[in-house]
Amino acid sequence: MKLLESSRFEALNCALHFDAEQYQIVARVESYSCKMAGNEKKLYKTMHNEEGKSPNDLQALSPPQTIIAHSHSPNKYSRSQSSDGEGGHLCDTISRKTLFYLIATLNASHPDYDFSNSRSDEFSKEPSVKWVMDAVDSNFFSTAARQAYNSVKAQLWSAIDSEITLSECDIYRQVLYDYNPDLNSDPYGEDGCLWSYNYFFYSKKLKRIVFLTYRAVSKMDDYEGLSSADYTPIDIDMDDV
Repeated sequence: MKLLESSRFEALNCALHFDAEQYQIVARVESYSCKMAGNEKKLYKTMHNEEGKSPNDLQALSPPQTIIAHSHSPNKYSRSQSSDGEGGHLCDTISRKTLFYLIATLNASHPDYDFSNSRSDEFSKEPSVKWVMDAVDSNFFSTAARQAYNSVKAQLWSAIDSEITLSECDIYRQVLYDYNPDLNSDPYGEDGCLWSYNYFFYSKKLKRIVFLTYRAVSKMDDYEGLSSADYTPIDIDMDDV
């Protein structure tokens, strides 16, 4: 995956740092070409060299979820209920090749961390552009950084749309349940990360992924001491999207 230079994204990334009282929110947006580099070609061959497997084979994703966004820990979720008529969820799928692109994007964006063993059920396919925009906006609006984010919100979505054409994208999210930062399982565990989100805007037509990531970093040494009493839940109902 090749990082594509974007002066518009670079300017945005300088602005996507917000103070939210007890913690800071750090966000960035990047654009990647799906053209594979040397190490990625090796990983791709390893992932698709299994007997009887094809890059076009489909694998199951986690279902999209109703977001319960908290001021300090928005990675607490309740599952959304899209029904197949029998009370179950119609399972979204992803091709092995597209899954590789998501994993390669994470590896390119976090060069000191290896996501190569990530599974398909660690990702979900989001229902719509509006769903994602509402989810991201709600995460920020539930924090003390809401006014600062509101001043750059329109620029953020306009820049992403200009780069990738949102209406033509499939959008995926890295799924995190009961988030507990850990040096062995999270690339931000060592800097007091309280919660994080990763979204992938994938254009098959352009062979490009725009990666939006944001996280909350505690200002306190003992970030585990934050109280759940400070959380402000925000629910997004799929029926409204």
